Amino acid sequence: MTTAQTEQTAAVSAPDLATIRAAHERIRAQIHRTPVFTSESLDAVAGAHLFFKCENLQKTGSFKFRGATNAVFSLSDEEAKRGVITVSSGNHGAAISLAARRRGISAWVVMPGEAPRAKRQAVEAYGGRVTECEYSMESREAVCKALQKQTGAILIHPYNNARVIAGQGTAALELLEEVPDLDIVVAPVSGGGLLSGTAIASKSLRPSIRVVGAEPKNADDAYRSFAAGRIESAANTETIADGLRAVLCPLTFSILRQHVDEIALVTEEEILSAMRLLWERLKLIVEPSGAVSAGIVLHNKIDPRGKRIGIILSGGNLDLDQIPFARAAK
Repeated sequence: MTTAQTEQTAAVSAPDLATIRAAHERIRAQIHRTPVFTSESLDAVAGAHLFFKCENLQKTGSFKFRGATNAVFSLSDEEAKRGVITVSSGNHGAAISLAARRRGISAWVVMPGEAPRAKRQAVEAYGGRVTECEYSMESREAVCKALQKQTGAILIHPYNNARVIAGQGTAALELLEEVPDLDIVVAPVSGGGLLSGTAIASKSLRPSIRVVGAEPKNADDAYRSFAAGRIESAANTETIADGLRAVLCPLTFSILRQHVDEIALVTEEEILSAMRLLWERLKLIVEPSGAVSAGIVLHNKIDPRGKRIGIILSGGNLDLDQIPFARAAK
């Protein structure tokens, strides 16, 4: 099988629980087993028992390091020596850069010029070579395709890749190992890699669990896609949750339709409020994209009453010179 065929197979074949377990074995020495935090005061706000899986404390500051590490360390030696390339608004790029550095190979990251400064600096600090593009998906794909042709690097897509999805699913695997009797698990959704892995792991381990995706109201394409039964285009509005602007692909959409029960929306104000509550009550810095999952529970976008709810806080890469929740209403 050629390298291109190997990458294509990795991109289109959905993982199962066995694949996620194998991914966990592969990456466990490289990642943090992140803690699960609880808070009586936040339980009181929600009227539920909340368990926060703190991927904001993961290496590189987000869950993305799980999928990136699994994908990079799954490459054959022949593939790996070509280096890897990806497109990212920040977190996946940083994760790929560190995973590549640990494997001793090169990494190229195509990033929008408007991406947060802190995220670009992280990519570069981990050794990734940044090439700028415009924010549109068309620009990202065109620049990435041209750079891949120039470098010969292996593409590791942020979510359209089963190895990445399997790695992301290890966060839910750990959460349910620690708290096996959850009624609901909540994860943010953008391109759908984290939610796909979360849903596969959660439903496989606990078939009765309810899996909920969380999305900004200003970037509601997954919500609209879920309702329409087809992939909808990106929203035209802006959101503070810069990491949740991607659009589902056929692979993740198929997984979500099979395993996810609901997608709920939060406003920009509710995202900021959730960020502030997480800081005040848990002393956790969580970026806007990472706080969306908490937002739908803390602002009653689902019925949480009396339930045991696992919430994946997906990232904590925030520019501390511009803390947005300082503007949120108290």
